[in-house]
Amino acid sequence: MAPAQGEPQEEEALGKAYDARLMKRLLEYLRPYKWPVALAISILLAASLLQVVGPWLTQIAIDEVIPNRDASLLAALAGAYLASVVAGVALMYGQTVLTTWLGQRVMYDLRTEIFRKLQRLDLRFYDRNPVGRLMTRITSDVETLNELFSSGVVAVFGDLFTLAFILSAMLYMDWRLALITFSVLPFVLLTAFLFRAKLRNAYRDIRVRLARINAYLHERITGIMVVKLFNREEHDARRHAEINQDYLEAHLRSITYYALFFPVIELFTAIALALIIWRGGATLLEGTVTVGVLAAFIQYARRFFRPIQDLSEKYNLLQSAMASSERIFELIDREIDIADPPDPVALELPVRGEIEFRGVWFAYGKRLEDGTEDDGADDGVHHSAENGSDDDGNWDWVLKDVSFRAAPGERLAIVGHTGAGKTTIIHLLMRFYKPQRGQILLDGQPIERLRLNELREHIGLVLQDVFLFSQNVAHNIRLGAEDISEERVREAAERIGAAPFIERLPKGYEQELGERGATLSVGERQLVSFARALAFDPRVLVLDEATSSVDSEIEAKIEEATKELMAGRTSMVIAHRLSTILGADHIVVLHHGRLCEEGTHEELLELGGLYARLHELQFARTPVA
Repeated sequence: MAPAQGEPQEEEALGKAYDARLMKRLLEYLRPYKWPVALAISILLAASLLQVVGPWLTQIAIDEVIPNRDASLLAALAGAYLASVVAGVALMYGQTVLTTWLGQRVMYDLRTEIFRKLQRLDLRFYDRNPVGRLMTRITSDVETLNELFSSGVVAVFGDLFTLAFILSAMLYMDWRLALITFSVLPFVLLTAFLFRAKLRNAYRDIRVRLARINAYLHERITGIMVVKLFNREEHDARRHAEINQDYLEAHLRSITYYALFFPVIELFTAIALALIIWRGGATLLEGTVTVGVLAAFIQYARRFFRPIQDLSEKYNLLQSAMASSERIFELIDREIDIADPPDPVALELPVRGEIEFRGVWFAYGKRLEDGTEDDGADDGVHHSAENGSDDDGNWDWVLKDVSFRAAPGERLAIVGHTGAGKTTIIHLLMRFYKPQRGQILLDGQPIERLRLNELREHIGLVLQDVFLFSQNVAHNIRLGAEDISEERVREAAERIGAAPFIERLPKGYEQELGERGATLSVGERQLVSFARALAFDPRVLVLDEATSSVDSEIEAKIEEATKELMAGRTSMVIAHRLSTILGADHIVVLHHGRLCEEGTHEELLELGGLYARLHELQFARTPVA
């Protein structure tokens, strides 16, 4: 079933059933644990040898000890048989614990590597990949690899050793009965081959559908308020049922194949046993085979087909792991578009906070012939500002040749209609994205030549859509930074006006806020985000519609607090409401991605352009009748 139009698309099933390159790379994760792996293989070798002991002791007891009526030797053989079983159980316990430990360690390493990679990837990647899909990578796909390492890669040696030892014992004991036993092997291999493709496709279908259902659930749960507001519960429930049914059917197909595969293997095992009894019984009557050998062969036959069945199951696990590993390595290998430069420069201290945009052109993607957008992620070229045609490269430009400067300590305001490119300027300044053309400078240094940490530590950003973590208030202000003391957290909250409502909370600064700060009002969340920005003491403050979601009383508190804090600091304020930027030193007006006007409030009013019209619309009063 194809995803509904407008829903996040999951990637297609990738790769082939077995990829030596991927397997080699997966085995690299076992390199730090080579001694535990060697111990696990040694345990499996010993356990495999013990598989031969029981039938061999049975043959000796039946053919030699019982006819001679040697009770003491029979008791010794029985004790040895019991000891081999107990030793096998102990070895199996040790092998299970050790291989599970190995799987968990590899899973820990993989999850750590994936999470670090996710933290370093730029926002363009997240624009294209739903969170649910990424959660599938770091949970379900990694868990599949855990199964491979804990019960596949190392354990397969045990099955191979067992097959080799049993095969050798059977050939040594009676090669003719051994060949009769092996006569069903071609049919077993043919069955495994026929089911292999079916099981591989079923596994891949499950993986793709799991990513789809995770993405759908994450989006609907995150947007539950909108769902409820517009009474879309029934519609979304029906859509979820369709996706869930698709996921269920993929699982049922896999179960059906397993339900057929294992009984067929058991059937061939029964045929092999029947052949042994038939031919062994005939040779027994002829006197060429003893009763003990026949009894031992029956036991060996059962033990011989068990690892074959296990290997078939491990092959299915291998197929699933190949699909998961390909998706994981595709994520790990993804090139980071925005990273630290190879030869970074350092800002001179103290940082002055001068910001300059020089001929900046930016587009989130290109317009394609069918009207859709290409994000242009593969275009890593910084084009020159010469020949600045709007149609050059068919880019869907958001900013077009934007140039302005914010002097140190200056309060710069950026205004314009929705979609004019105001927030995009902030994204570029923070290097969340990089422009296709032009340059952005901080204290005269191009920001692409600065380390990302150094750039962002000097800029405090307060967004319109505040994100708070589910931890306590103090953590949401300091974000775990060890150099921000408790006193500094409280001081930031007091200076921004957040302290009164925080202290009214049952546990004050230790109050847990719930997911996305659900226990606070919109205005309170905004105040916490202001306190967060101020606690980090940035040289540049950026307010992106920061007061648009608060009431007049809280807005007045924020304005009063920020006036003192902005003194001596460079600040950039983006706002729809012109009342919040009347005191700005410098105002930049954007229109359809271009800088159309700039100056002070009074200068722009006198100019009588777009800013004057915006001012008139917002401050016009209806005449009293």
